[in-house]
Amino acid sequence: MTTHPHLAGFLTDLDAVIAEAPADATGALWRLTGTGRGLDANLIRLRPGTVIAEHAEPALDVLLVVVEGGGRIDTEDGPHRLRPHTACWLARGARRSLTAGPQGLAYLTVHTRRPGLGIGTSGRTADAAEGGETACLLHRVCPDCGRLATEPAARYCSHCGTALPD
Repeated sequence: MTTHPHLAGFLTDLDAVIAEAPADATGALWRLTGTGRGLDANLIRLRPGTVIAEHAEPALDVLLVVVEGGGRIDTEDGPHRLRPHTACWLARGARRSLTAGPQGLAYLTVHTRRPGLGIGTSGRTADAAEGGETACLLHRVCPDCGRLATEPAARYCSHCGTALPD
């Protein structure tokens, strides 16, 4: 993932992030950082023809905004064309898949911040309250965008398409 300096601590030029990223860079090109924030945001770039298989985000609503390129999003109510400046609200639990068009697809996702993964000692309720999931799920965390795969046998991140660790 490439980084781009934040202007005034909260402003990022996404066009500059895309322009400065290597041409073959895919996955998360930028992500919102900083402590105390209530949102997560990622700028994702997919190569032409890349397909992110059908999946659902069970806990969070997601706003997807196309920044560059185009493609298609397939939802429960059918296929929808994606082009620059298209915004798509994806309700929690809604099934969807993405297909990048011939120019590829760069899009921003924004959602409520997820709690970080923690390492518990036994799976007791007290451990969960102190820090999240146990270490056995680390093979399901995307190395590029940090998203946890919801499907136990997932091999690729349903959000950005990056291969998950073995």
